[in-house]
Amino acid sequence: MSTPSRQSLPTDPVWRQAAAVLWWPVNAVQALFTLCWTLPGLLIAYVIHAVTRSQKLPLALARRIWAPGLMFGAGARLRVEGADQVDWSRPQVLVANHQSMIDIPALFRTSPVPLRFVLKEELTRVPFLGWYIRAMGMIGIARGDGRKARASIEQAAELVRGGATLVAFPEGTRKPEGLPSPFKGGAFQIAIAAGCPVLPVAIQGSGSVLQPGGFKVRPGTITLRFGEAIETAGLQPGDRQALARQAHEAVTSLMGGTA
Repeated sequence: MSTPSRQSLPTDPVWRQAAAVLWWPVNAVQALFTLCWTLPGLLIAYVIHAVTRSQKLPLALARRIWAPGLMFGAGARLRVEGADQVDWSRPQVLVANHQSMIDIPALFRTSPVPLRFVLKEELTRVPFLGWYIRAMGMIGIARGDGRKARASIEQAAELVRGGATLVAFPEGTRKPEGLPSPFKGGAFQIAIAAGCPVLPVAIQGSGSVLQPGGFKVRPGTITLRFGEAIETAGLQPGDRQALARQAHEAVTSLMGGTA
């Protein structure tokens, strides 16, 4: 007679519930740390920008202090592959799958250049965070309002033409596990309008470190794999969906899957 596996034991749900209870005070402390680490950082960045009118120093602080602090607080380790092959001197649009909110500090920590993110417009209305987003030149995209969305896309393209590196999560929502959902076309319209490359990035493990449903954090490794840049020279606005499919295939391949 075979011995039942650990997964099939009837007590497993009880152990899972007990583990969740044991993790609760740890996660409560981590949530408090995240808040106390982030809010002063946003205010300091905003004050520096107000005084200097520069985004360079606040974004450097995000990369060198804020992001490493959050990764440490979460017990997250970073494994980075392919970043040394990227030409970071070129303005470009990074497109990544999106597993968790911790993707943002992971990308900040990994990139050697300042990053601006394409975000949901709703985030620009959040106190403190919205001030930071606008001050740092990040782009809020209005979903469901075509005129405002087109204006935001042109603003983003102008930012990239000026030398910025932009990050977008073209799935449109977080997907904690599995291969990425099909990519929406907005980020690729930005790249085509700016005439810059699209850089595919695959993120794995972040959905397990910061899990959906409340503030459930577990130590783990987050892997970021950088692919080969996809050139957009000669492409027209009507090519954005084909470009989106090509980038989706690249990210899926970097994750070890097949689109």
